[in-house]
Amino acid sequence: MKSAHKSGLLALAAVALPATAYAHPAIGEAAGLVHGFSHPISGLDHILAMVMVGIFAYQLGGRATWLVPATFVLAMALGGAFGIAGIDIPFVETGIALSVVVLGAVVAFDVKAPAAVAMAVAGLLAIFHGHAHGAEMPESAAGAAFAAGFMIATALLHTAGLGLGYAIGRTGKRRSFIATRLAGGFAAVAGVGILTGMI
Repeated sequence: MKSAHKSGLLALAAVALPATAYAHPAIGEAAGLVHGFSHPISGLDHILAMVMVGIFAYQLGGRATWLVPATFVLAMALGGAFGIAGIDIPFVETGIALSVVVLGAVVAFDVKAPAAVAMAVAGLLAIFHGHAHGAEMPESAAGAAFAAGFMIATALLHTAGLGLGYAIGRTGKRRSFIATRLAGGFAAVAGVGILTGMI
């Protein structure tokens, strides 16, 4: 029981470590699998949103455990295709910041949405994240490899969220209640900070 609680807290601390607020820095030539993989994990906004998707999926349980993350990854790929094609989506950065607020609140309040609704919300928010990745890929980049990289990184962050949700769930009803509210609340507050430019 104690080791599960400790591992949950360590995972939450690891999520909070990155100092960069946005995953859109000038990282040099964003070409190929490695650069695509590094893009989602280089900013707090993307990391928090992806981990919250995993925790949310865990909270819903059943088929939503894999359907919600899978929907996010697929919709993100669609958003990435829009970005690569130069199709404009308004308020992308705002949408990304709001996704952190929304997903954090959903986790904090343990919202029990039907799987279809959760998938629709995840898919909508994912398009903003995907567009940011695709729009910042230079023409010289290996597109398929770059896309595969950011999809793999996203799936791994979802898996980390699922693992964190499981670890929190193993701490007991009262502790898990508090821990999920803290995790979701932290993400939501961070999202507000990103949205307002304070982070």
